[in-house]
Amino acid sequence: MKKEEIKIPSYVIEVIESLEKAGFEAFVVGGCVRDMLLGKEPKDWDIATNAKPEEILRIFPDSVYENQFGTVGVKIKTDANLRMKCESTNDESEGKEKTEIVEVTTYRIESKYSDKRHPDAIKFAKTLEEDLSRRDFSINAIALKFSIFNPSTSLRTSFKFSNNFQFKNAQLKNTDYEIIDPFGGQNDLKDKIIRAVGKADDRFNEDALRMMRAVRFSVQLDFTIEEKTFEAMKKNAKNLKYISQERIKDELEKIILSPAPARGIELLHETGLLQYIIPEIEVGYGVTQSHHHYYGPYNTVYKHLVASLEKCPSEKLEVRLAALLHDIGKPKVKRGAGENATFYNHEYVGAKMAARILTRLRFSKNVIDKVELLVKSHMFYYNVDEVGEAGVRRVIRKVGLENINDLIDVRIADRLGSGVPKAVPYKLRHFKFMVEKVSHDAVSVKQLKINGDDLMKELKLEPGPKIGAILDVLLMKVIDEPKLNTKKDLLKIAEDLNKEDFASLRNQAKRKIEEEIKKEEEFMKKKYWVE
Repeated sequence: MKKEEIKIPSYVIEVIESLEKAGFEAFVVGGCVRDMLLGKEPKDWDIATNAKPEEILRIFPDSVYENQFGTVGVKIKTDANLRMKCESTNDESEGKEKTEIVEVTTYRIESKYSDKRHPDAIKFAKTLEEDLSRRDFSINAIALKFSIFNPSTSLRTSFKFSNNFQFKNAQLKNTDYEIIDPFGGQNDLKDKIIRAVGKADDRFNEDALRMMRAVRFSVQLDFTIEEKTFEAMKKNAKNLKYISQERIKDELEKIILSPAPARGIELLHETGLLQYIIPEIEVGYGVTQSHHHYYGPYNTVYKHLVASLEKCPSEKLEVRLAALLHDIGKPKVKRGAGENATFYNHEYVGAKMAARILTRLRFSKNVIDKVELLVKSHMFYYNVDEVGEAGVRRVIRKVGLENINDLIDVRIADRLGSGVPKAVPYKLRHFKFMVEKVSHDAVSVKQLKINGDDLMKELKLEPGPKIGAILDVLLMKVIDEPKLNTKKDLLKIAEDLNKEDFASLRNQAKRKIEEEIKKEEEFMKKKYWVE
């Protein structure tokens, strides 16, 4: 690859400079080198050195060393860098104390991986080449050596303030560096290839998660996985079962948020990895769909789910997960065969399955709850001539106004993932219009113009469940007639409701809710939303 000018933050240079002054080697390594050579901004910085952890700690006393892998977290305060190494700057952050963490790792070689996750023992190596030989892929096994003390380069005048990095640090701009690339990583970057270092079987037996990392790098960088590496992934896919769900979740999340998440799912399927991550998706591989799906390009549940993810218009994790999992319940509820098969209540079954899947993968409760809600609600019925403002208010009440746009994005993904040409037909545009129109109407008890304190004060009620029952009935009436949402009108209705016993009030609210659920289910049974 052509040798380009490289910029490196001053706090990284300070670490390298300190190690070299103490008589040790220091190289920038790993993903940050890959990103720099690709013209991308590194997210973090890693340095490899022949200094042992205890020697690193003596050079940087405030560092953190809490692992058994020889990695020391070196803390560098960036305000000092700016004051000492910038000739001049008008940056507003000058003088503000910020601490950066640079991971400094002693050269190491590793022994057998009995658990397919961690080396049985860590042994420190003597050379950088030995250290690079243990890394996963050739594009991550490149190191850079900066000639900081080259007499032809004045350290002080080489620093120029730049806004290119998030923390606006002084940076060394330098073309005087050496690339150490024993495994052809530069050529693989140029050819856009993911290739294992050395024998792919060895690398994947050391840490089975590397197979998911290969998929992740492929979809993040738009690279192709080299044939022998790909075959080794298929051969060793079963070893993924030894990896913790937390680590699998982290890689899956990065795949889902990548520029090509659907291709990532396809690669996981083709290598056999998907069955150890979300086997429920694999179940839908041969399950044919019905009606409008039956003759389309995505005529199986598996194809439809992958296509829906591919065409999802949102970049949000929860929405993409919902697009991938929205019909996950179809294989369980399928009745009949051919184009007239039915999948009644698949959204409710699918919502529970999605929650179990994401819980198993250790996603956060917020993510799980949001995906479950979107999957459960994705079949909401809306037809211009059949569903009025009250119906729209009920949808909003069910999913929350803050989730409506995300629900629409799942609907769009579902439509396009069915092979229909138009993402947003007239009735969906009309639904958006109606949502905006009724967005200020009351759809929850909190939006009523009276509350429990008002009822206790005006009706002389004691605290208790009867107050909640009255408010529930009032909300149902306001959803049908928003103009009733005034304190005067609601108090008048509440006076009449207060004359009824508690059981009657609860039955009124329950009956009203059941009527709406039944009406919605009848709509869905009569006609799918896809025209």
